[in-house]
Amino acid sequence: MNTREQLVQSTLREVFHDPTILYDKSHFAGGLTNYNYIMRIRGKLYIIREPGVMTEQMLNRPAEHANNVIASELGINSVCVYFDEHSGIKISEYVEHSHTFAALDPSSSECLRNVAALLKTTHASPKPFSNTFDWTAELRKYEHLIQGLDGQLFSDHPYLKEHLFHFIERTVSSFESIPCHNDTVPENFLMDTVTRQPYLIDWEYSGMNDPTWDIAMYIGESRLAGPAITEFFSYYFGSAGASRQEMAKIRCFIMAQDLLWSIWALVRHYSGEDFLDYCYNRYNRFRRNLKALTQDPDSSVASMVKW
Repeated sequence: MNTREQLVQSTLREVFHDPTILYDKSHFAGGLTNYNYIMRIRGKLYIIREPGVMTEQMLNRPAEHANNVIASELGINSVCVYFDEHSGIKISEYVEHSHTFAALDPSSSECLRNVAALLKTTHASPKPFSNTFDWTAELRKYEHLIQGLDGQLFSDHPYLKEHLFHFIERTVSSFESIPCHNDTVPENFLMDTVTRQPYLIDWEYSGMNDPTWDIAMYIGESRLAGPAITEFFSYYFGSAGASRQEMAKIRCFIMAQDLLWSIWALVRHYSGEDFLDYCYNRYNRFRRNLKALTQDPDSSVASMVKW
């Protein structure tokens, strides 16, 4: 048992006042940034979050905690029973009969309708989030971490990054700043398949941002096809669909996300974890899309999310 596992086990024993509890990792519940496990304790199921490598340098846990509370007040989050801002360990109640939207069908009408509703609730939060999610600042942080690990960026990274910055400056006139989740992968959406109640979980990247970041990320991570994208837009934006400026931001953010998360994956790679395939896939898609949109800024969003 490594140090992190020992810390999780001692936390479980303290929280549940039971010195005999053993940290059981036999039922993996998923995760990229962190590792989540389902455990039955005193007859009840919980999700135990074990923080991933270097997350103490990559994430703002106090902000996550504050935003997690707001999400719970909005009625869209799973129930959190313990949160340690220092270690990043979190214990949540397991949502019975639940499946992620990735395990269902992220492009189905039911999933698209519920994603739109959950995001609209988040974006309309009467309480602002306690921090700002600035993807360019996050990118600089990851670049700095890679330097500290004696790692290397892609040789064309500086050029392509500046190219993207200039493209966004030319293409987008303004951005909003409202509460956003910022990690809207289909794995972070849950459905109770008995009650059909949806949830949006894992608020570690949450912060004030432009809402089209959340829209773009769900499209890109789910690799939605054209008809599903149109349907998704109708649920979120209404019958008129996305405006020209909203479409421009979505295209820009799909590229920004591929760049950001590919460099995030390099941090994990140089920390000793297996993220190279993920990194290459995202960075190559970023390269391809930046070239395509430089030639045609109105390229279809559906074509951008294909591998």
